[in-house]
Amino acid sequence: MNTPAPQCLDLATLQRAVAHAAAFRFRRRLQPAGGAGDKVFPPTFSGAVYASEKRRVPQRVDPVDCVLLDSVQSQANRMEAALQDAVDAGLIELPVLSLDFGPYAPTGDIEADKSEGRLIDALGKITSLQAPHRIADALLRDSEVEEAGKKVAFRQSSKGKALNTVSVANATALFELCPTALVFGVWDSTGPKGGLGPKFERAMVSEVVGIGAENGDLLRGVRRDPIEARSKVPILKTAGGEWTIATDPKAKNVVAPSEVNHGSVPYPKDREKKTADNRFSGVTIEYAEQITTLSLIVLRRLRFPVAGSAADKDIDAAARTVLAALGLCAAALAFESGMGLRSRCLLWPEQPLTWELLATPGEPPATFALTSADAVALLNEAVAAAKARKLPWLSEPLVLKPSARLLDLARQSQDLATKAEDTKD
Repeated sequence: MNTPAPQCLDLATLQRAVAHAAAFRFRRRLQPAGGAGDKVFPPTFSGAVYASEKRRVPQRVDPVDCVLLDSVQSQANRMEAALQDAVDAGLIELPVLSLDFGPYAPTGDIEADKSEGRLIDALGKITSLQAPHRIADALLRDSEVEEAGKKVAFRQSSKGKALNTVSVANATALFELCPTALVFGVWDSTGPKGGLGPKFERAMVSEVVGIGAENGDLLRGVRRDPIEARSKVPILKTAGGEWTIATDPKAKNVVAPSEVNHGSVPYPKDREKKTADNRFSGVTIEYAEQITTLSLIVLRRLRFPVAGSAADKDIDAAARTVLAALGLCAAALAFESGMGLRSRCLLWPEQPLTWELLATPGEPPATFALTSADAVALLNEAVAAAKARKLPWLSEPLVLKPSARLLDLARQSQDLATKAEDTKD
């Protein structure tokens, strides 16, 4: 029996799904780009360990050893980065806040830059698609915007103040300024209300897991130093990142050559500790699985009153449709052609990205194809429909400038980073 080809998702179908269905989802297998059985490197967490656990896997009797290859938070960041690229390329029109450090770019003379309060390393622009906590990030909170010819703290500006009153029942200001926060979630925990600040749950959740994971073995040859610098040679670290051979091996600040990046990387000293050390040496897996869901139930909880108008179900529906299209577009842009998660963790999908719509319990889900080009067109069409309903949508980036204290914090942090001394927090 042939499986029917997936339909192409259009705006009318998406609108019906947003009104009644539970979720869109896709699950697909991936293999290392080097082929099945090639080693991959998961992310490390606190204590330099992998996130390993046993999971129940369909068609397996016993739980299977698995390892996290990309977390929900990391997947969200990858989708936001893909959206930023699409904005930069002019493919989509998406509201973003842009913190511009541009005027403080360095001249190349470090001492002159410091004396003028310039940054040693230019930061350029940081947008709400790149900031760790989206629109609620402290970088944006501690920035300024020009309003009526004056510099005003962002959260004290007319648009910033609107964020203090957003809620599930009134998400319009967030829709206007940072709709991705309504898709990927946000908590304004550092704003004026602290822990009581508005919180929006994730509608989009994605994760990549390695199934059937086996740890590697660290006991193998490693890099040798061409000059064979020995650890007992006394090195004296001096100012400005320089060093010299110490005449007194017992002098203060004497270190091994490895402290100035000379010397071989040795075998593990204790071969009995190889089990713990395996955490650093990658894993092999049967396959990786990416599981992504877009909850339409979460989106239907949101309301979008427009100033001067009573609650309107058609306006709510138009805004929710934009958010659904935004989530689908982000996934297509980020994951259509595989995933380069980190060094030695490039994954290639075994099948194309196909969405399932969970609409009617007990019935097989309808399947939909959505290429990145189609997803961009769908998002643009949904945005146009929302604008026709008078929903606010920031067409140009809202440009912020760093406050004097934020700029000074960045400059002094960069200054410390250039020093040779170990500046532990």
